[in-house]
Amino acid sequence: MTKLRPIHPDFLFLLDLKEKKVIELFKDLRAYILEIYPDSNELLYHTHALTAVFSISDKLSDAFCMLPIYTNHLNLGFNKGTLLKDPYSLLTGTGNLIRHITVDTAKDYRNKKVKDLIKAAVEFAIKEMDKPTRSTGMTISKIKSK
Repeated sequence: MTKLRPIHPDFLFLLDLKEKKVIELFKDLRAYILEIYPDSNELLYHTHALTAVFSISDKLSDAFCMLPIYTNHLNLGFNKGTLLKDPYSLLTGTGNLIRHITVDTAKDYRNKKVKDLIKAAVEFAIKEMDKPTRSTGMTISKIKSK
């Protein structure tokens, strides 16, 4: 098992303002995604939600999943969820492209069905990528620090 990448300090500062249960779920789900695809780049944003986006390059357009953290809950979002095969009907949402899985406990994502969906999202992102990337396994903060 590889050493888990540290959480960026700008992100961690904002994450620590969330509820303890949400923080614990985020940390575990982040670790799970990085176990499945350790070469992913983690793009960090703070807009309407505090969000970690996992991408096969340094571009948002090549992202395969994301973890938006709201006031008291988080989701496992799939950036191109409407284009993914979802044989178990795990994904919910009404957007044109993004779908998500609501996360209340680790059982909501630590299972073979979700793992297979994450792997399928990675494969789809690789297939759809415009041009190869040299950036892998990096954390890139888009959060404006004060």
